[in-house]
Amino acid sequence: MPYTLTRLIPASLANVEARTRDALKARGFGVLTEIDVAATMREKLGEDMPGYRILGACNPKMAFGAIGLEPRVGAMLPCNVILREVDGGTEVSAIDPVASMQAIPNPALTLLAAEVRAMLSEAIAAI
Repeated sequence: MPYTLTRLIPASLANVEARTRDALKARGFGVLTEIDVAATMREKLGEDMPGYRILGACNPKMAFGAIGLEPRVGAMLPCNVILREVDGGTEVSAIDPVASMQAIPNPALTLLAAEVRAMLSEAIAAI
């Protein structure tokens, strides 16, 4: 099973990042964390790499429901969305919540993860 929902967009990272934030927001997600991986690698290792950002996206209603079903599920939250510069534009990849929750044997959580997957899929399609 693939572990990400991925799309290549023929646009700059900055453009795709703005569009990604808008698409996530429209589906009830906020960005809780942001990591500029390329800047960190440059600062910590002196290594250059193409643009690479990680956005920690969270839909509070869905996260609250997941924590209610499995109190330790927070170790697997938020839903990370990566933006990376590639030939032809920017690749957007979001974690597939169904794939990531397979480690937890809770059918109710699997159903909730499927709802989140649908929301993230809609967001990526809307970018």
